[in-house]
Amino acid sequence: MLVWDWGRRVLGAAAAVFALAGAARAEGWPERPVTIIVPSPAGDGSDIAARLIGEKLRIALGQGFVVENRPGAGGVIGSLATARSAPDGYTFIMANAGSHGINPATYVNIPYDAQADFTPISLIYRAPNIFIASPKLPVSSMKELVAYAKANPGKLSFASGGAGSSAHMSTEYLKVLTGIEATHVPYRGASPALNDIVSGQVEFMAVNLPPAIGLVKGGQVKPLAVTTLKRAPALPDLPTVDESGVKGFETVAWFGLLGPKGLPQPIVDKLHAEIAKACADKEVQEKLAVLGGETVCNSPAEFRSFLAADIARWKDVAAKASIKIEAQ
Repeated sequence: MLVWDWGRRVLGAAAAVFALAGAARAEGWPERPVTIIVPSPAGDGSDIAARLIGEKLRIALGQGFVVENRPGAGGVIGSLATARSAPDGYTFIMANAGSHGINPATYVNIPYDAQADFTPISLIYRAPNIFIASPKLPVSSMKELVAYAKANPGKLSFASGGAGSSAHMSTEYLKVLTGIEATHVPYRGASPALNDIVSGQVEFMAVNLPPAIGLVKGGQVKPLAVTTLKRAPALPDLPTVDESGVKGFETVAWFGLLGPKGLPQPIVDKLHAEIAKACADKEVQEKLAVLGGETVCNSPAEFRSFLAADIARWKDVAAKASIKIEAQ
């Protein structure tokens, strides 16, 4: 018993030392620029969130928050780089539904654990995906798309910003619920996929609303439906997929900040407090609203629970759609 009591005291003392060391690090943090890895190309939802929040953090904390785009493999490349980084408060990732919700459900050999290898900071914002069609495709609504696809089985192709992305899986979910057939054409990010939708190289796609809304409002693509159960305030006249006859359909694009595993709690607390202030800023809210997004900024614990639920939901969709992806 004496040995056990002595051991507990040693562990308790060690924990106190580590806590004090973490607090000391947070006191002076950040002492140099901080990197926010974006696992997608410039212009995507994660990129928009990282640059918008990063600028507010720069002003508040007095150090640069540098956005580093590391696209590829549906977000695996950027996620793995973050997971392998030192837990010192100088590397984070603006994760998304693809990198940390869908990848764990679809990749058979993903080289990181989307929950255990990361420290949640906050879910920043969420936005609908939107189904759009090429101007050359003779449909103007989701009902017409489904009818056209059934009348022309296997002749349609759909784009996405990458295999396993939320946009890709939104379309796979649509295929499961409607029984339509279409060939997937993956791209390295939403921007090049959108270019080929505009030109008619690919017929339709689901895409995060923020990078697509300009093309929709400019009439360069045909909006068909949004993927949330409620209409998007940015496009109030556009029906949801559920309203369009595919009952129960809902997918959501989300974007949140994570650090590597083992990030000191004082740094987590300090960073989360500043993110909460940024999300309460009217400028941030208005900029995201124009893009169809809404701020969330929940607690680290709430974000952790959200991640677990999102992974479970996408595992169910992936199983029904028979989606399995090999990480390269």
